[in-house]
Parts: sequence; structure tokens; C-alpha cells
Amino acid sequence: MEIEYFCRPEDGLRLTDEWLAKRLAFYDEIGLQKEKLHVLDIPDGERAHYSQKTYDIEYDFPFGQQELEGVAYRGDYDLGKHKEHSGKPLEYFDEQTKERFIPHVVEPSAGCDRTILALICEAFDEEDLTKEGGKQDIRTVMRFKPTIAPIKAAILPLLKNKPELVEKAKEVKTLLQPFMNVFYDETAAIGRRYRRQDEIGTPYCIAIDFETMGLEEGKEDLKDTVTIRHRDSMEQERVAISDLLPWLLERIH
Repeated sequence: MEIEYFCRPEDGLRLTDEWLAKRLAFYDEIGLQKEKLHVLDIPDGERAHYSQKTYDIEYDFPFGQQELEGVAYRGDYDLGKHKEHSGKPLEYFDEQTKERFIPHVVEPSAGCDRTILALICEAFDEEDLTKEGGKQDIRTVMRFKPTIAPIKAAILPLLKNKPELVEKAKEVKTLLQPFMNVFYDETAAIGRRYRRQDEIGTPYCIAIDFETMGLEEGKEDLKDTVTIRHRDSMEQERVAISDLLPWLLERIH
């Protein structure tokens, strides 16, 4: 993933530092811990021959510190070589200052595959939920930030043999699907379905239950609400279906 950012010669070093800051902010936004990111200022003699300044951004993978990205100030090497070998004028004319100059280039160059690998390493967790009595229970969970989780919400009717629950669940799916990636699942017990979503990093599970339909005695006020289960804490809360879309959009963006 590369950017060729053209600039005035006198701005190159400053913009290289600005691009470094922007790229570090990007990694923070997608969920990589700042403490696991390291910036190497590559010294003279170790940079590429065309580079006047290079920063490497590295990440603490489980197998060691490895490069994610280089941010290099390439000077006028690129357009200068094109001009030399093509014989064509490649100067930029500045209408305001009436100057002509060969633009310089700042190039952030990141590895897409290794960034995805870093996100998977960052998100993966095995949580010990050993119960009283010593029965071992390990929960595998991918703690992706909601902004980058492949699936934002799972819609789960409590029981698949209750047509009214299934119908309402599919209505909720239809409500959300135009705005985000959602997953519908009606197979197996609800707890097992929660765990499936934990393993792929879905941040929110939406259960359609008897309270949603107003069928739970003494809880008629919960009609047209759903149970939202949070992936990371496993805590649950009730949200009205009418508020569900803005509730999710606020959190996944």
C-alpha cells in the first residue's frame, strides 16, 4: 500500500515527519497498541541511495519485532530519473510564485498482508473462564475494534422452532443489513452461537427472545426490545429495536 506524495523541495523533510505521525495515528485507529509500535530513524549509510530521510515503523509480533511500513523522503530522484530517460520536461509550474521546479516525493509504503497479520495477533485472546469446581472453560475471542471487525453484529433468534422469533430476527437483519455486515444464525444453543461470534471477532450479538415479542409475563414493557451481548465483557443490555441502528452505528464508527 503506497502513496507518492509530491511536494515542494523545501517542504520534504517537514512533510516526511507529518506523514510519519499520520501513519502512526492510522495504526492506532485500527487497533494496534502504541506500545507495540516502534519507529526507527534509519541513519546515513543505511538508507537507500535515493533517500534523504527514512523512518521504519515496526510492530512487536509474537515472533519478534518486524517492519510494517517505511516512510521515505525520496527527494527529486523519481521525477528526475523519468526526466533524464524520457527526455521530457517534468517541472511543475507554480502559478503563484511563477517558479518551475522538479517536485520532490514523500513515499509511505506499508505492507497490507503484514498489517492484517498484526491485527490478528493483536486481537487474538484466550480467556480463562474456569468455573467453580475446576471445570476448565477457555473462551477464544478476537478483540477487533468494531471499526474493522469483519462482521459488526450477529442476529440470533433464541429458538429456531418459534416462528415468531425467527420472523422478528429476520426483520432486524433486514433493518441493519444495508448499513453494515451482519450475520444471521439460528442453529445450536444461544451460548454456542455467542462463542462462534467471539471466535470471528463480532463485537455485538443481538438476541431476539420472548421479551422482544412481549410474551414474557411481567416483562411486557420489554416488547420490541432486544438483548445486546458485548463480545469483550460478555455483559448484556436491552435496547429498543427503534434505537438499534443508531446505537450500533455510533459504536462501529
